[in-house]
Formats: sequence, C-alpha cells, structure tokens
Amino acid sequence: MPADTVLEAWERRGWLSALLRPAAGLFAAAAAMRRTAYRKGWARSFSAGAPVVIVGNISVGGTGKTPITGWLAQALAEAGCKPAIVSRGYGGRRQNTPVRVTPLSDAGEVGDEPVMLAKQAECPVWVSIDRAGAARRAVAEGAEIVLSDDGLQHYRMARDMEICVVDGDRGLGNGLRLPAGPLRESSRRLREVDEVLVQGMQSEFPGLKFELRIDRAVRLDGARERPLTAFAGRRVLALAGVGVPQRFHAALRVCGLDVEPVRAPDHGRVSLESLLKRDLPVIMTAKDAVKYPDTAGGDLWWTPARVYMPASSRERLLRRVLALLDKD
Repeated sequence: MPADTVLEAWERRGWLSALLRPAAGLFAAAAAMRRTAYRKGWARSFSAGAPVVIVGNISVGGTGKTPITGWLAQALAEAGCKPAIVSRGYGGRRQNTPVRVTPLSDAGEVGDEPVMLAKQAECPVWVSIDRAGAARRAVAEGAEIVLSDDGLQHYRMARDMEICVVDGDRGLGNGLRLPAGPLRESSRRLREVDEVLVQGMQSEFPGLKFELRIDRAVRLDGARERPLTAFAGRRVLALAGVGVPQRFHAALRVCGLDVEPVRAPDHGRVSLESLLKRDLPVIMTAKDAVKYPDTAGGDLWWTPARVYMPASSRERLLRRVLALLDKD
C-alpha cells in the first residue's frame, strides 16, 4: 500500500484500523515495557557529557522536525554556542559507529536528512544507529550542546529537553497506535515533553506555531537562482520524497505554479533522466536535492525552506534551550 494511502487511512477509524487494533495493542505494550525499563533503571541511559535536546515526534510522517533542528542549530550558533546534530541516518547505510557528515557526503551512505543539515545548519553532524554514542563523539569533538534530529523514543540517550513537533493539519490522526494509526507513543506523551511545536500558523492544535516557507528556487548545479514566482503559470514536476509531500505541492501552487506531483517514497529516489524527458522544469525539496548529483544544463531546481516562527515563540524556545548552558 503506498505511503500516502496509509497516511490517509490513519486519518480516520475505519475497517483497516479496526482490523489492526490487536497488533496496535501489542505494539503499545512492547513500547510501554521498554520505556518502563529505562524509567526503573533496568535499562541504562547514557549521558553525552553535555546538554542534549531531542527534536522528535510521536507520530509517523513528516512534521517538520528536521528543518526545526537545523534552524535551532543555526540560532544557537548565532548566540555564540557550539552545537552539533546527531541523527540515525534514515535512508542511508546502517552506521554502527559514529560517522561525521559533511555537505559532500553521499546521502546513500549517511542518509538524506543529515547531508541536508550539514549543508544548511553549518555545524557538525554525526550519524549512527547508536545516537548516544554519536552524541558522546560530538561532545568529544568540541560540541557544547547536542541536538538530536528525531530520537524521542531513543531512551538509551539521556536528554535534558524534549521538543515534540506535530503536523497541525493532520494532528494525531485517528489517535491510534501503530499499525492501526500513526502514533508511536500515546498522546499522553505530549504532556511530558518540554515544548510542543505545531507546523501550521492557523492550526488549532495546542503548541508553539511555525511554518516552513519557500519562495525561491536554486538550480541543482548551483549556477542560477530565481524566485518561484518566475515559474508562475508554468507546468512543473514537483518531486517531494518526504513524509507529507502535499504541503510542498500546496506551497508551489500558492506561488502560481501548475503542479504535477511526482510520486516518490520518503527518503527514496526516482530517475531524473526519465523526468527530464518530459521537457518540464523539475522542482524538488532540499531533502531530495542532496540525493542527486549536480547535472549541468538540466532544468532541475530545489527550494530552500525557511522556518518562520513568531518572535515571542522563537525567543521563548531559544531562552529555554540556552538555559541548559546557563547562558542568557
């Protein structure tokens, strides 16, 4: 079943969710036992040796946590801190020991989101299935504070602050646990995290609101940049191998583009050669752009996304994170 079909099914409680309720019960019981083991001390959590901030979610599907992680890293650097980011490296090869990611790293090896973060956040990025080990390595290399892109359920890594990011349009879907619904943990978990960030300025879901804005396109080979409105009225192929591609499509349409979605799995790839045969501009997300080599002369573009958050919310969030370092 395609991923977007599954997400749609998780929006409501129908025959499929009813069929999967027993499996969801087993998943919830296993997750509860695992968390209890860490709470009781039966399983050990490891400290990184510096403050750790988790930026994660309790649901499956794109919520905007990776852009928030990169944005927060940039804000901390501008405040005079030395942040580092750790990630599991989804979409890449399994990394058992910490690997330093650079803007030139192969996304097929380390994952697309870590390479995107290395390009945009301009701070050290480390990947490993052992996030705690990656965090310790980051601190050993000079990081004063560690941001974990995802990992809310990675209790092996001790944390000082938890930020949960929610898609304001979808909320928590049908409210059921995997696989009957989109939740990795119970909605009660939101009462335990330090901050809830909600993507969607008009959302009624409680939390600090933000949105991702795109307004320009950069050619994949880096040779040119132009406003998205320059494509207004033109048909374009929209490539979005992300959790919720509909948001990207809608943002392009707001700029006046005639959007033809290109189906691509989250973290997956498609054949650019076949798309170029359509003789239409191909516009992709920043997450997709790191997966493809620069192609000189192709009508291939990617869109940098900016995090917008009201000043009061931005200051509140940054103040709470800086407090972990006893900095104003």
